[in-house]
Amino acid sequence: MLSPKRVAHRKVQRGRAHGNASRGNHVDFGEIALVALEPVWLQARHIEAARVAINRCINRQGKMWTRVFPDKPVSKKPADTRMGKGKGSPEFWAAVVRPGNVLFEIGGVDLKLAEKAMGLAASKLPIKTKVVFRPTVE
Repeated sequence: MLSPKRVAHRKVQRGRAHGNASRGNHVDFGEIALVALEPVWLQARHIEAARVAINRCINRQGKMWTRVFPDKPVSKKPADTRMGKGKGSPEFWAAVVRPGNVLFEIGGVDLKLAEKAMGLAASKLPIKTKVVFRPTVE
């Protein structure tokens, strides 16, 4: 699964994901993309499950880009633990996703097949998403 090689701080504060994405919200590499419609912390295992679903559907033809990376350590305290005694240990890595963020892109594949692959990937994710196409300049 995806995780950073090294980080500046082992634990980070939660923060707030409010507003829409101002970066990473355009189809830059492929012809078709999967875009988030809700804010979420996307876990590394969600990203991996969607990536595997896309690759199996397109039979590794063309090229796929993953536009999000889980770089936020999310910590949890064990169940049945009293308050206090410090912050819990890091449990998993998450990517902070805002509405409008492009999650995955596919290029070099038949658009019908790519759209089917994006639908399969969307079913693996815990948020509402939509499939968008690169605008054609004529």
